[in-house]
Amino acid sequence: MTGATSPTHRLAELGVTLPAVAAPLAAYVPAVRTGSYVWTSGQLPFVDGVLPVTGKVGDGPGLVPAAVAADLARIAALNALAAVVEQAGSLDRIARIVKVVGFVASDPAFTGQPAVINGASEFLGKVFGSAGIHARSAVGVAVLPMDSPVEVELVVELD
Repeated sequence: MTGATSPTHRLAELGVTLPAVAAPLAAYVPAVRTGSYVWTSGQLPFVDGVLPVTGKVGDGPGLVPAAVAADLARIAALNALAAVVEQAGSLDRIARIVKVVGFVASDPAFTGQPAVINGASEFLGKVFGSAGIHARSAVGVAVLPMDSPVEVELVVELD
C-alpha cells in the first residue's frame, strides 16, 4: 500500500512515529519472521527507554487507572510495530494484524482487562483500517517485567 491510505500515512496523520526497537531484557529477540508472518515478543510501553508508569491496574489509590493503562497498551502496540518493521522492512508490508495478546498486571479486584487492551486494538484499527481487525486475548496477571502495567504481543501477516 502506498499513498494516502497506507499505514505509514495513517501513522503520520495520527502524529505518531515509530520508536527504535526496545532492547530485549533477557535471552530473546524482539521479533521473529517465519514465512509471511512476524511474531513479536511481549513489548512493554517504553518511551525513550523508560516506563512512564509502573504498578498494578485497578480502581483506587496507588493503582494505575484503566484509562492510563489503555494508553500504555497503545504505546506497547506501537513498540511491537517497530519490532515488526525491523523484520519486514516497512510498515506498509503488513497485510494484516492477525492476533494481539495483551497482559495486564491487575489488582486482584480488577476485571477490566479487555478495556485496557482496547488501547492497543483501537490504535491498530486506526493505523491499518480493516486489516487491523484481529483475534485477541486480554489476560490479567499478578506482575509483569519491571512492574509494567501492560505488555502486548502481535502476530502479523506480511504481503
